[in-house]
Amino acid sequence: MNPITNNFEYAKEIYKIETPLQEQISEELIQKPVTLGDHLRHRRLVLELYQKDVAIQIGVTASTIWNWEHGWTIARGCIPNVIKFLGYNPIPYPEDLIGRLAWYKLVQGLNLNRLGAEMKRDPEQLGD
Repeated sequence: MNPITNNFEYAKEIYKIETPLQEQISEELIQKPVTLGDHLRHRRLVLELYQKDVAIQIGVTASTIWNWEHGWTIARGCIPNVIKFLGYNPIPYPEDLIGRLAWYKLVQGLNLNRLGAEMKRDPEQLGD
C-alpha cells in the first residue's frame, strides 16, 4: 500500500469532525402574529408554502402576498379569501353595535353599497 495514501486515510479519520444537524425553528413561527399580514405569513410558513402558492389560493400575485406580509394594508375585497386561507378569523369582534357592523363589513369584504344592498338600506344611511 502506498504510504502517502495510507497517511491521508489516517489523517482523514483523525480530523473528522461531526456536527449533528438540528432543525432550527424559524423566528416567525415563535413570535405571536399581530397584524393580518403576520397571520398570513405564519400560516404560510406552518404549511411550508411559497408566496406564489398562497397567491394562487387567494387570487392575487406573489408580490401582493410579500407586500401584505411586510406591513402593507390588505385590500378589503381580499380579506374574506385571506380568512378562508387562514382557517380562522384573527380580527377581533367588537362589543358595540356600530363596531360589529364595521367588523362584518370588513370580514365580508363589502363596501357601503354592497352592505346597503344586503341590509336593504340606503348606503348613505349606513355611512352616517
